[in-house]
Amino acid sequence: MSRFPPFSRYETGAASARLRDLLVRLRLRMRDEAILDEAIARLATELNIRPGEAAEQLSRMAQHSGLELVEVARGIERPPDEPRQTLDVPAWVSAMLDAVHASALYLAPVEDGTGRVVDFLIVAANRYARTAAGRTASELAGRRLMAVSPGVAGSGLLDDYISVYETGEPVHREGLEFVEVLDYLPWPSTLNVRASRVDDGLLVSWRTVDDEELLVSGWDRAQRLAELGWGEWNLATQRTLWTPQMYEMFGRDREQGPMALEDLPSVVVPEDLPVVEDQVRSLVEHREAVETEFRIQHRHGVRHLNVYSEPILDADGVPVKVRCLVQDVTKNRRRERALAVAHEQAHRQRQRAEEEHRVTVQLQDTIVPIRRGLIHLPGLTVGVRYLPGEELVRLGGDWFKARLIPDGRVLIAIGDAMGHGLTAASIMLQMRSGLAGLAYTQAPAGQLATWLNDLIVHSNEGITVTGTAIIGHFDPQDCTFRWTNAGHPAPLLIRDGRAVPIDGVQGMMLGAFDMTEYQMTTTHLQSGDVLLLYTDGVVERRGQDLEAGMEALLQAAHQCTDDDPEQMIACLLKRLGGEAAEDDVCVIAVRVL
Repeated sequence: MSRFPPFSRYETGAASARLRDLLVRLRLRMRDEAILDEAIARLATELNIRPGEAAEQLSRMAQHSGLELVEVARGIERPPDEPRQTLDVPAWVSAMLDAVHASALYLAPVEDGTGRVVDFLIVAANRYARTAAGRTASELAGRRLMAVSPGVAGSGLLDDYISVYETGEPVHREGLEFVEVLDYLPWPSTLNVRASRVDDGLLVSWRTVDDEELLVSGWDRAQRLAELGWGEWNLATQRTLWTPQMYEMFGRDREQGPMALEDLPSVVVPEDLPVVEDQVRSLVEHREAVETEFRIQHRHGVRHLNVYSEPILDADGVPVKVRCLVQDVTKNRRRERALAVAHEQAHRQRQRAEEEHRVTVQLQDTIVPIRRGLIHLPGLTVGVRYLPGEELVRLGGDWFKARLIPDGRVLIAIGDAMGHGLTAASIMLQMRSGLAGLAYTQAPAGQLATWLNDLIVHSNEGITVTGTAIIGHFDPQDCTFRWTNAGHPAPLLIRDGRAVPIDGVQGMMLGAFDMTEYQMTTTHLQSGDVLLLYTDGVVERRGQDLEAGMEALLQAAHQCTDDDPEQMIACLLKRLGGEAAEDDVCVIAVRVL
């Protein structure tokens, strides 16, 4: 029993009504296009300008009148029929046209005041001449081309004719979907068109593609698109017929001719030979139609062919021919294999991700044991807050460092290893522990960044890992913060309740390039100043651009002026929604005593 409910008369009637309404709207749109095309042709003929210029003129008329473009086009009346020019047609033109066994015209150029060709005059038409709208030779000669065939403008044929006349290069267009217009009605047809310059004019010929040709060409296109081929083996005469697509599917040159039926096993993958033998036996011995699928060795690799074959029997029931329809289903089989592999990979990735989450959380707890609180250092009180992302998969590589080094300065640093999960956490460990060791050299922050960049580049051979950081030293002797920026968001300076970003020299992110040098920025601080350093999770939100996030941070910093750095961070995160951020959040508030 079908799993689909039976169609009611109401349902089928409603569906037909919807389709009918859709087609009515489409036909109305086609009629509007026909009105525009005919109006443009009339305007171009009347003003002796090119169709593109006439279209612009029509658009301006619509703007000035406030009417719809189609309404203005309806108002472009057909110019009164001028008496057709009686032309003296040279005998050689008539003889040339008579020799063409298709619709043909001889055209002379029509120029505007500047000498540009804008249209053509039909000097003569042969007896076969007939437009798509039904105009015959007697209605064409002596009239302008666009006046009797507005479709030449919209189809681009007029531009082709002008190009042929000006360059002398002939044009040949096969299967042109041409829409003629007559009395605001479209007359579509498919044409093969040729145009050549002859003397001081053009010889133009065209032929309407008939229904049989359209069916044949449509079948050819269908074969190419669906990768279908057809073949017939005559078992008595051993004559074989193949469509062009068969040669492509079997990887044979046409000069070789079709493959004999008995030679088919020579290209079949050995594992599939029993399938082919069973197919031929079913056709010849059992005289049954059969559908099979097998693989062949193609010059571009293995191909999967789906074959529908049938025997053709004589009056005595003896097979005399074998016909087959072959479809190349290689792409389908590849998609199926890829889907199966993807499902397996997804399963393994889920298992690996669960283990990675567990390890990442443990690693982060080990690397960043302090997640919030106050750190008291010479001349400073530092508030810190680290919040992992709300989803385990979003666990990232945010880190910070605030500690006294032997020369009396205070190392202040914050960073973000790119990515999420275990990889980001391991890079974070590398950056944070690497900086901790390098800081004991007492080198300037710019040199520390250069060394840290080299460490990341050379410790991860074959893998590109990157991160951002701000690294600096606070000197309690002169109350200065000398720092460098490796691709990180700029810190904020909060002074007297006003927050501003600190302009510093922006350097390349860590790990991006070898042999990178970083420049220093010196910021003079005062008692009561707060230096705010943060990672991008503070200002980045899904569906919001970075500028809006920065503006929100500045507004929050203006309003959160608590003397306690930890309370200031809590106020900032509450206003920014950082407690429920999708990404990691790390903030350092450094208050100068």
